[in-house]
Amino acid sequence: MINHIAVIGGGTMGRGIAYTAALSGFEVTLQDISEEATEKARDTIENLLNKNVAKGYVEVVQAEEAKKNLSYTTQLQEAVCKTDLVIEAALEIMELKINIFKQLDEFVPAHAILATNTSTMSPSEIAASTKRPDQCLAMHFFNPVHRMKLIEIIRGLDTSDSTVEIVKQVAEKMGKETIEVNEFPGFVTSRMNCLIGNEAMNMLMEGVASVEDIDKALKLGLNHPMGPLELADLVGLDSRLRNMEYLYHHLGEKYRPSPILVKYVKAGRLGRKSGRGFYNHNNK
Repeated sequence: MINHIAVIGGGTMGRGIAYTAALSGFEVTLQDISEEATEKARDTIENLLNKNVAKGYVEVVQAEEAKKNLSYTTQLQEAVCKTDLVIEAALEIMELKINIFKQLDEFVPAHAILATNTSTMSPSEIAASTKRPDQCLAMHFFNPVHRMKLIEIIRGLDTSDSTVEIVKQVAEKMGKETIEVNEFPGFVTSRMNCLIGNEAMNMLMEGVASVEDIDKALKLGLNHPMGPLELADLVGLDSRLRNMEYLYHHLGEKYRPSPILVKYVKAGRLGRKSGRGFYNHNNK
C-alpha cells in the first residue's frame, strides 16, 4: 500500500506532481538539490492551493490537509528513506536519471517502487542501474499535472505486473486515467506530439503561416485544445529540443529537430520560462 510519495525535482513537473499527490491524500516529500527550488516549489504549490480555494475548486479543509501532507528538503536520503513510491522528475538527461536511480536504490526501503517521469527515455535503461528493475517503470504525467487527466504507465523490460497494478491504483487515487505502454522511444503521446510540433516549426520557418494562424488552424480545424507552438512554449523549448534529439537518435530522420527550434534555444528563447519563445510572454 502506498502512503508516502517522494518527488525528486522541484521544477514545473515535480511541483505539479507533489501538489496533486498531496491533494489526493498522500504524504509527500518534495526534494531538490537547490534550497531556492524547494522554496519556490512551496510558494507555487501554496499559491495554487489558495487560488483554487478562492475559485471554489478545492475545499478549505482539503487545502489545509494538503499543506500538512507536504514537506520539503534538499537531502535525497531524507526524502526517500521511508517512502513507498519515488517519482523522479529531473531533467530529460539520461546520465542524470541513472545517477539519481543508483542513489535511490541505495536509500529507499526494499519494497519501494521507483518511477521516472520521463516523456521519451527508456525505463529499462534507467532501471538497469538498480538492483530492483522489477520495481521500476515510467509514470509520464502531463503539464499542468492537476488538470491533465492522463498518466502513461510505461513498462520496462523487467517491470512486474504487481508494480504496474500498484501504480495504476496510485494514479486512480489521484483522479487520473492511465494507459499501459510497452517501452519504445517516445511512448505514445510524445512520439505524436513531437512530430506535430516539429512540423509546425518547419512550416513557420518556411513562411507557410504565422505562429498564431498555425496554432489557430490546429485548435479550430483539428480540435486540439492548444496549438503546437503554444504547447512547445509551455513545455519549454529546451525540453522539447532534448526530446527531439533523443527521438532523432533512436528513431531516425523524421525526428530531426527543426532548425528554428535549435536557433531559438541557442538564443535563449525557451518559451514561458524565459519570457519569450514563439510568443512573447512578457506582455501577457
